[in-house]
Amino acid sequence: MRKTAFYEYHLEMGAKMVPFAGFEMPVEYTGIKQEHINVRNNVGVFDVSHMGEIWVKGPASFDLVQKITSNDIQKLSPGGIQYTCFPNDSGGIVDDLLVYYYDREKYLLVVNASNIDKDYEWIMKQNQEGAIVENASDRMAQLAIQGPRAVELLQKLSPVDLSSIPYYHFLSGEFAGAREVIISNTGYTGSGGFELYMYNEDAASIWEKIFEAGKEFGIEPAGLAARDTLRLEMGFCLYGNDINDTTSPLEAGLGWITKFTEGNAFINRKALEEQKAAGIKKRLVGFELKERGIPRQHYPILDAGGNQIGEVTSGTMSPMLGKGIGMGYIQKEYASNGGEIFIGIRNKRLAAQLVRLPFYSPKNN
Repeated sequence: MRKTAFYEYHLEMGAKMVPFAGFEMPVEYTGIKQEHINVRNNVGVFDVSHMGEIWVKGPASFDLVQKITSNDIQKLSPGGIQYTCFPNDSGGIVDDLLVYYYDREKYLLVVNASNIDKDYEWIMKQNQEGAIVENASDRMAQLAIQGPRAVELLQKLSPVDLSSIPYYHFLSGEFAGAREVIISNTGYTGSGGFELYMYNEDAASIWEKIFEAGKEFGIEPAGLAARDTLRLEMGFCLYGNDINDTTSPLEAGLGWITKFTEGNAFINRKALEEQKAAGIKKRLVGFELKERGIPRQHYPILDAGGNQIGEVTSGTMSPMLGKGIGMGYIQKEYASNGGEIFIGIRNKRLAAQLVRLPFYSPKNN
């Protein structure tokens, strides 16, 4: 198992460590519910150094990134970030990712930890253009500082005006005495905050300064388990659960990152256009249990007659709503918001209602 630059700090803070994507990672510290609620109300820090960072550079980089991603990087300007996916050549998704646009000849692709090698090989397989592709994952560390007090905390540590960085934008600047830190107004929790990318040699100092400065803001570390419950409350997809090599971005509700615009000749575009025209047969939906219970991945989704019409892909007990929530694929004819379905849990059928995502909106609560 590999260790991130913050491994010793996790042990000092009493984290429960688990193997994840080849790393020893903190799954929880004080408890999932406590960490989750603290991110919603104050500020939490996630070590996400296991994520992958792949540079694409050179005169051919625009053509390569445009070809391998489903969104349209023609819409980006320097400092912009785009959520997108790598469509495969059979209708599914290689991975979902973020594209950081420096200029027309320089991009940073941030990919999922479990897919780093697969993604790199996929990019190189498609690289007939001859772009410079560099897997920098081993040299970089990443922290996600999330919560409504995150900006106030981080501003104490940087001369960069963080309020000048719009949502889904970034810049490189000084942070906590380190140079060339990528400061990114993104996140996976829905509660606001930034993600910081740094060289491994700067990681320890940055961690210590963040936690020292964060005492007055209720700062706490948070683990992978709270990261998962937070993203699920927002209805964000998790690769390996809600999307994979066999799920279409259209079926997953990711039509908004699948742009059939002029000049955007991405991989498998024609087949996805045909699927859009013909109509999808299944759809990823969100649901809330009407009865006490916790839905889990692979639990069957049933109609009123007990017939299986789909399967749960992600599920949890929502700490903020106090009820079971989940997502799953069901046959399209059953997918109207407000409709009733049933979740098969240990020989029981628990009633659930289809709801519009997100399940929870921090700004409205």
